[in-house]
Amino acid sequence: MCADITPSPDKHTRFRALLHMCRNLAPVRMAVVHPCDALSLQGAWESARAGLIDPVLVGPRSRIQNLARAMGWDLKNVEIVSAPHSHAAVDAAAALVGMRRVAALMKGSLHTGELMRGLLGAKVGLRTDRMASHAFAIDVPGYAHPLIVSDAALNIQPALDAKRDICQNAILLAHTLGIVEPRVAVLAAVETVHENMQATIDAAALSKMAERGQLAGAVVDGPLAMDNALSQAARRGKHIRSSVAGRANVLIVPNIEAGNILVKQLVLLADAIAAGVVLGLRVPVALTSRADDVRARVASVAMARLLVAHPETETLAMLRSAREAQPMA
Repeated sequence: MCADITPSPDKHTRFRALLHMCRNLAPVRMAVVHPCDALSLQGAWESARAGLIDPVLVGPRSRIQNLARAMGWDLKNVEIVSAPHSHAAVDAAAALVGMRRVAALMKGSLHTGELMRGLLGAKVGLRTDRMASHAFAIDVPGYAHPLIVSDAALNIQPALDAKRDICQNAILLAHTLGIVEPRVAVLAAVETVHENMQATIDAAALSKMAERGQLAGAVVDGPLAMDNALSQAARRGKHIRSSVAGRANVLIVPNIEAGNILVKQLVLLADAIAAGVVLGLRVPVALTSRADDVRARVASVAMARLLVAHPETETLAMLRSAREAQPMA
């Protein structure tokens, strides 16, 4: 790895472990959508230098070339798909997926809403039977467990069915990162069910759905407040009996505001690195905030690279392809 994206030796051990997990994987072809500022282009550059991707840069050719020249990146062996503006870049990237020329996507210097509206509405059909959702894998120095937060970037006020898909997508990510049996805490303001607090009702329903097999591959419990989800002392103090409470490694937030605030607090106040990815589409999408640093971008790409290779992701893609091949009834 390059020195400017390597964490200090005493912190961010999970960031280093994430990159280490990719060490024996061949680079994957990834379309970088509208990389028209220094941070987004550098994220693609460093990911390529780390051996994670073979980038396909999609956007205004001359603008990308000028940026690369200023960075000292020689693009003679890098494919550029010219698109005049960000909308066209999203359409072109979706088409590359449809032609199977790329196996993953990466957000560049455009708004998340613009990117996702284009991908979800793409004529090539990037949707699967599962709702698309976003998840952050967060390296928080000092916390004893890996931590995934979902959904903090895509679904604004998800209803119960959407939360079920958000939860299942996050479980897939946890498996991809080597967490064999994720402990999923469905968050609310309190750990008891109240009829006038919809988040507590949804959390209790998700917990029961997991018991009945409607959610697979994890232990799910809720409602849990943030303190008793992560702190054994809080769990004991509130006399909560739970295999999740006090040691959760997946947090399902009630809405986008709660998730966004939580993740940004961890990054800004706890020196965390947050790697973001969209799940539930035919291909993973490395997606961070436009203000995120290069480490977060490279970590997001590494996560997408692992998802491409994960058997559950391949199974979803094959099921989607099979459905597309069937004639309409």
